Amino acid sequence: MRAVQFTEYGPPGVVHIADVAAPHAGPGRIRIAVRASGVSPGETKIRSGAWRDLVPITFPYRTGFDAAGVVDEVGDGVTGVGVGDEVFGMTTTTARGANADHAVLAAWAPKPARWSWEEAGGAAGAVETAIRVLDRLAAGAGDTVLVQGAAGAVGTVAVQLAVARGAAVIGTASARNHDFLRSLGAVPTTYGTGLVERVRALAPAGVDAVFDCAGGALPDLITIAGGTARVVTIADLDAAAHGVHMSHGAPSDDTGAAVGAAADPLAVHGLAIAVDLADEGRLRVPVAAAFPLAEAAAAHELSEGRHARGKIVLVH
Repeated sequence: MRAVQFTEYGPPGVVHIADVAAPHAGPGRIRIAVRASGVSPGETKIRSGAWRDLVPITFPYRTGFDAAGVVDEVGDGVTGVGVGDEVFGMTTTTARGANADHAVLAAWAPKPARWSWEEAGGAAGAVETAIRVLDRLAAGAGDTVLVQGAAGAVGTVAVQLAVARGAAVIGTASARNHDFLRSLGAVPTTYGTGLVERVRALAPAGVDAVFDCAGGALPDLITIAGGTARVVTIADLDAAAHGVHMSHGAPSDDTGAAVGAAADPLAVHGLAIAVDLADEGRLRVPVAAAFPLAEAAAAHELSEGRHARGKIVLVH
């Protein structure tokens, strides 16, 4: 089968298509014929070498964490899903490779009928990340949540999930994305110099939680939150120096799958929440761009520019 990989750290051009042996579904796993798969900002940092200390890898490294497609193999012990079913889901962080003709999923859920293949292909990673961080922040009804970098792949999903929990959401983005954020249910503002004052004007009673999807502004975000305990980042490698938690990487166990489900039941639960909200018309996955699998390098280049609105996906 075809798979996207790289064999050295470097610019987007190191990403290429390779002919590799197709994987098979082991116990507690399913395999899909991939229709669409996601390109995440985190993987561009892995590819460039910026995260080499945070996420050690071995070469060749096959890219892709989330995907959607049609089930064509079901592993031992798996129940509730069969060959021919349309699903979306994720690999593990230690055995990625979703940007390929076939992918083995560790967590999955039925593809919502309202979602296109492109939306479903880029959904799982953003959903799992957003729910993991919102849960850690204990963000819920009556809270005011600031999402820094709200127009990106994870930010757009985090805004909608926080709104669905009953929170008031302030989202930062460039001015061209403000109407877009309003359509998701957030009150928009711009990032950069003066952020503290702008947020205080929008939320005079204060902000209860800060979800940082962008990085580079932790001192201001800590000030806005009134301390480090209510700030979580998924993007800033200086988090520890500021006393802020950096959240990444679930599910991470690619060996101990639970019978009939996946390695991480919390990830499965999060995907089920997304399905319910999608079926109700309360969760969409904005797609910034869709590239053919063979143009994965161009997808990485767009992602690295950090101005894409929503998720970048590869179509198969």
